[in-house]
Amino acid sequence: MRGDRVESRAEQEAEFGEFMVSRWGGLVRFAYGLTGDRGHAEDLAQTALAKAFASWPKVRRAQDPDAYVRRILINTNNHRFRKRRVVEHHGEASAEPAVGDGTAALDQRDALVAALMELPPKQRAVVVLRYWDGLTETQAATVLGCSVGTVKSQASRALAKLRTSTQLQDRSLTS
Repeated sequence: MRGDRVESRAEQEAEFGEFMVSRWGGLVRFAYGLTGDRGHAEDLAQTALAKAFASWPKVRRAQDPDAYVRRILINTNNHRFRKRRVVEHHGEASAEPAVGDGTAALDQRDALVAALMELPPKQRAVVVLRYWDGLTETQAATVLGCSVGTVKSQASRALAKLRTSTQLQDRSLTS
């Protein structure tokens, strides 16, 4: 060896553990924006982190490890439906109205998530990265592996669709 310090497996695991704990909440929020389901979001974040751990030396050497892990999460979400077509059937609306929790904020969030689910996956990812996670256009382009122009055009199309979304109009969320 040329004097380079060889890091032990235990040190790598500790470093990854710190990374994972500090990013967990943000990854779950991001995954929730992509899936619209808290359980799927947690599974997706866990799977993305497991994949990141399996290639941790490569991830940590990346210019932006956070972008690398978000890309893993996006790819994992996209592949979730490619492996086998999962069709989720929601039960018929009951004759009795559902009891709300009384908070307009939760209703608005539910409407927004429902509207996001109507968007194509790439547009949804752009909207979640830009407006949910607060990334810049350049950062979103890095995560998605595309140009800034693509991020701008996808965001523009997505916002146009959201403005006309029946999910949002039904709840009087748009102006």
